[in-house]
Parts: sequence; structure tokens; C-alpha cells
Amino acid sequence: MKPPTEVEQESARIRARIRVLIADDHALVREGLRYVLDADPGIEVVAEAANGRIAVELAQKFEPDVVVLDITMPEETGLHAAARIRVALPSARILMLSMHDQSEYVREGMRIGTHGYLLKDSAGEELRAAIHAVYAGGTFFSPAVVKRLTASEAAPVSAPQLQLEQLTPRERDVLGGVARGLTNKAIAAELGISRRTVEAHRESLMRKLEIHSVAGLTRLALEAGLVSDA
Repeated sequence: MKPPTEVEQESARIRARIRVLIADDHALVREGLRYVLDADPGIEVVAEAANGRIAVELAQKFEPDVVVLDITMPEETGLHAAARIRVALPSARILMLSMHDQSEYVREGMRIGTHGYLLKDSAGEELRAAIHAVYAGGTFFSPAVVKRLTASEAAPVSAPQLQLEQLTPRERDVLGGVARGLTNKAIAAELGISRRTVEAHRESLMRKLEIHSVAGLTRLALEAGLVSDA
């Protein structure tokens, strides 16, 4: 078999990139995000949108792997656009971007089925890591967001904590890994077990909790205080 030519190698490398759509109503913010992402050879920005409506249209046209949506945009908010993209392009991974860490925004994003929430003041440092994490099947939340969600003002024993009581210690470990955005392979390495065993625990805890999405598992883990901002 002939070895691939340089052109073929370059084409394969480009195809392997994570294709990203950026949506923010401020041109300078979009420029800054593109600058950060262009520094990663594994990421390609395929489109930019100035509002939620255009973001939905471009997502349907370009079919990106990951969509980065500002929450506050004209014509259509990022959350509304995220809900429409989840229907039109269920394979896309969605990261919400905001200047605020209000828990109601984060929880609404989780309810919709988004895969992460980043604060704009730290997005430059975290965005590339977040994109790689959600593309690999995990989730990603800025530490400040996790801290806000886990700051408990509820009763000593909350409903999510009661739900966790039906899990085995190992299933809780796996759930914690999922909530921190780790892939099955990474969880297996961290716990010293096989990837197949992680998959079995993951299926078991999903069945027990009656939750069948990463976003839903993450929300439960955050509400129960299973993960921290450490």
C-alpha cells in the first residue's frame, strides 16, 4: 500500500479538526474567541453568528461539532437558540457563554440539554479545554459556576442526595467523573478499573436514577454536592 501523500495527510488532519460555530453579538468578543481557538491546531472555526437566529441557521448549514453560544443576544437568546439546535442537530455539543453565573441560567441550560457553561472572564483560558471535553463526550463548567450551584441553601438532605443513596460507592465515583466532564477512558484510568467496567457502572446508575443524558447526570451531581470547584 502506498503511503499517503503530503496533500492527503493534510486533508486528513483538517478533517480531524473539531468544527466549531461561535455566536456572540459583540464582534470584538467573537474576534477574541476566534483568536483563542485558532491557536489550537485541533479546532477549526467554521462559522460566526451575531445573534441566536443566525446561529441556528448556520448550525443547520455547517453542522458543527461544537456550538458556543452567548446567552444574551438580540432577536433570539442563546438559550432559545440552544433548544432549537438540540432539535435540529442533536449530535452537536453546546457550550453556553455568559458574563454571569446565575444558577437559573445554568439550570435552564442543563434542562435544555447543553453540555457546559463558561464565564466570559475566564473563557480565554478554558474555552479550548471545554471544547475538547464536550467533543469527547463530557461536560465542562467554569469553577465559579460549579461553586455557585453547589452552595447549598437547601435542607440538610435534599432530593438529589436521596437519589444518590441508591447508588453503590463505585457508581457514585463514576457519576462524579461524568459530572467533571471526564470520558469513560479517563474515569477508568482515575479509578483503576477497565473502561468496560465504567460503562457497566454508568449504565447501571442511569437505570437506577432514570436519567439518560450527560447533562441530566451532571445536574443531579451538582445539586447533590457530589462535585466541587476544587
